[in-house]
Amino acid sequence: MLLDSNLIKHFSDYLRLEQSLSDNTINAYCHDIELFRQHLEDSSDSHPITEITHHDIENFIAKLYDLGISASSQARILSGLKSFYRYLIQEHICEKDPTLLVSFPTIGRHIPEVLSYEEIVSMMNCIDLSQQFGHRNKAIIEIMYGCGLRVSEVISLNISDIYTKDEFIKVIGKGDKERLIPIGKKTLKELINYTQGERLHQEIKPKFTDKVFISARGTSLTRQSVFLLVKSLAEKAGIKKTISPHTFRHSFATHLLEGGADLRAVQQMLGHSSISTTEIYTHVSDEYLRQVIMEFHPHWHSQNTSTN
Repeated sequence: MLLDSNLIKHFSDYLRLEQSLSDNTINAYCHDIELFRQHLEDSSDSHPITEITHHDIENFIAKLYDLGISASSQARILSGLKSFYRYLIQEHICEKDPTLLVSFPTIGRHIPEVLSYEEIVSMMNCIDLSQQFGHRNKAIIEIMYGCGLRVSEVISLNISDIYTKDEFIKVIGKGDKERLIPIGKKTLKELINYTQGERLHQEIKPKFTDKVFISARGTSLTRQSVFLLVKSLAEKAGIKKTISPHTFRHSFATHLLEGGADLRAVQQMLGHSSISTTEIYTHVSDEYLRQVIMEFHPHWHSQNTSTN
């Protein structure tokens, strides 16, 4: 049996019906398997899926490397292949898993770009509330920074998920996992200003009446529209850092940890399944740590005084 579109379709159905994975995850896995299928078709020694060896997998990963695909993306693609072969063995399509002998590429710990609180405030101040969608845009920035949401969680947020009285919001994250996140009074105020003001005057299509953030077309916002908003505000504020909507999530986590928040609490609010994912934010900027020790440690303080 050759790896074809029908087999990928059956794998997709398995992920949806038996593994209950989200559409985004399923699409990513199937896209990765399709890349592998195309690689096999392009190779001169294409053979049935039951005859694929770990050398074929390694050649595929090597090709991704040659194409400039990052180590993290290579690891994600290999993860998809490993899941695919577990399915093939479970369905008795294959007897051996060639991915078992293939190691994940080494991924360096990338410390994400972080905005200072002053930079975030300056971006918010660049929003003209007298303009159309001004209150919507401010509420978007507020909730990304105030609650640490992913952009996908922002655009899919429902009005029915906002618990105004209890000051919590319910978020559906990766893998359709639900989590509750406290929402500060300032962020909640901006949401109310938008949902009970500007948003009431928009014409909203029936399918999107419960969505919080509405586009000019009366539908949900797209990821691209939020990305363009962030880029525009950063430019207006004169911020030279390379940022995206995710930068506000990074800043949310970093500022909490710098302020002394418990790592497990931050993990829960971010919706990370593994604490190791959250630990990247414990870099708590080297410069910040230097400032703390220079200001508060008596020995460092005396050294600075003597050199002045």
